[in-house]
Amino acid sequence: MHIVVFITTADKKQAEAIASALVEQALAACVNIVEGIDSLFRWQGKVDRQKECLMIVKSRKALMPKLIKLVKSLHSYDVPEIIALPIIAGEKKYLEWLDESTGKPR
Repeated sequence: MHIVVFITTADKKQAEAIASALVEQALAACVNIVEGIDSLFRWQGKVDRQKECLMIVKSRKALMPKLIKLVKSLHSYDVPEIIALPIIAGEKKYLEWLDESTGKPR
């Protein structure tokens, strides 16, 4: 199953480091980095607001455990956002490229 994973980071530098590691280790076919998102959240009993970067990661569900482990090893947050949504449909050639880029055997 193909997935899109959302990961937030404190800044672009951290997002770029995580993205590079994910793509280099074939845990992701592609990572988009969106700077300057406004995040409003509850943390340790208080409402907080931060500027963050959002990573949009294209991968496969089978790789999620390794992806989570790698992200946590490089991330500065105690509890990083690492959530996945299924890709229910997509352009055939793109999904084939995603498989090839993440080492899925044919």
